[in-house]
Amino acid sequence: MSSRGPKPDMTKLHPATQLVHGGTQRSEFGETSEALFLTQGYAYPDMETAEARMKGDAPGYVYSRYSNPTVDMFQQRMALLEGAEAARATSSGMAAVTTALLAQLRAGDHVVAARAMFGACLYVVEDLLPRFGVPSTLVDGADLSQWRAAMRPETKLLFLETPTNPCLEVYDIAAIAEIAHRKGARLVIDNVFATPILQKPLELGADCVVYSATKHIDGHGRCLGGIILGGRELIENEIHNFYKQIGTCLSPFNAWVFLKSLDTLALRVRQQVQNAEKIAEYLSSHRHILKIRYPGRPDHPRAELVKRQMSGGGTLVSFEVRGGKQAAFAFANRLSIITIANNLGDAKSLITHPATTTHQRLTPEARAALGVTEGLVRLSVGLEDAGDLIADLDAALTVLDRQGLAAE
Repeated sequence: MSSRGPKPDMTKLHPATQLVHGGTQRSEFGETSEALFLTQGYAYPDMETAEARMKGDAPGYVYSRYSNPTVDMFQQRMALLEGAEAARATSSGMAAVTTALLAQLRAGDHVVAARAMFGACLYVVEDLLPRFGVPSTLVDGADLSQWRAAMRPETKLLFLETPTNPCLEVYDIAAIAEIAHRKGARLVIDNVFATPILQKPLELGADCVVYSATKHIDGHGRCLGGIILGGRELIENEIHNFYKQIGTCLSPFNAWVFLKSLDTLALRVRQQVQNAEKIAEYLSSHRHILKIRYPGRPDHPRAELVKRQMSGGGTLVSFEVRGGKQAAFAFANRLSIITIANNLGDAKSLITHPATTTHQRLTPEARAALGVTEGLVRLSVGLEDAGDLIADLDAALTVLDRQGLAAE
């Protein structure tokens, strides 16, 4: 008889422990690392079992588009961390967003969404959903009166990201959830910038949370993926059937990579937040910086809300370089440690120019309304030494003096 203690209740353990042990399933070989099950299908002991599994009358795997042991481990571990009853992992972050929305909507429904969001999400809400008879209304996410005014009898979903991409606005999840629920609607939150370490939307009243696992969850620029989390009835009765029929499932290999990344997620995010705080402080007084936005600073417009809603300011810093696009390009091109790339949440620090990348499809007027100016850059802070990153930024900013783009 084994002398080991009873199996722990993972829901009562801290995130750092959940991220290492949550959802683990071991095969008959007793492997310590999570097993990678690269299989499309599964063998049945007899025809009766095949029939029962296909009907859903017996547990077990049928086909990896429906479920897979490695993907299940990732889903269960993320659900533990998020405080969700269930989850479904998808092939990308945008697959998570699109699946979460389309699976809950029908022609004639209506969506209210915050205007400030990632360009691809804006496309889904503003262009794709109306093709299927689902109109949308875009609002200023910080203005609760606009959320209330936009609600209709047919409003089914409210959707937002907070902090937002790329200007790092912060919206009141609890208050917006109350507006949704009062009218019988649900709230879907894209929590990718905050990560599950710094913000818990379900605890604040959200019904569904989506992530691009490509970002902090992987954290090393390797694999695409996403995940949808929420209550069991929502995930298993509404999301799952759409998910398995459309085929937005995550590959087992990518799920295995994400499982190994989750071991260090809390450590990475905390260190990145510390680095971001130091960089934001440095940039706040630099002569070539017109404006800086970081949720962890007391000068953030929603600083009090950030304190209530988040346990840290995040890993991203947005700032406007004096001199517009020409100065922003000249500065970024002189960086030697920080990499120019559109991704975020990586162990490496990455910088991008939203007006010409993530938000380039918007009109100049729409970008201006969102605060996406020609001088705005978005910095995703990595795990490098903060002093080295600051020195890299400082050296690159001096190029503006040499090229005649000095601050006025």
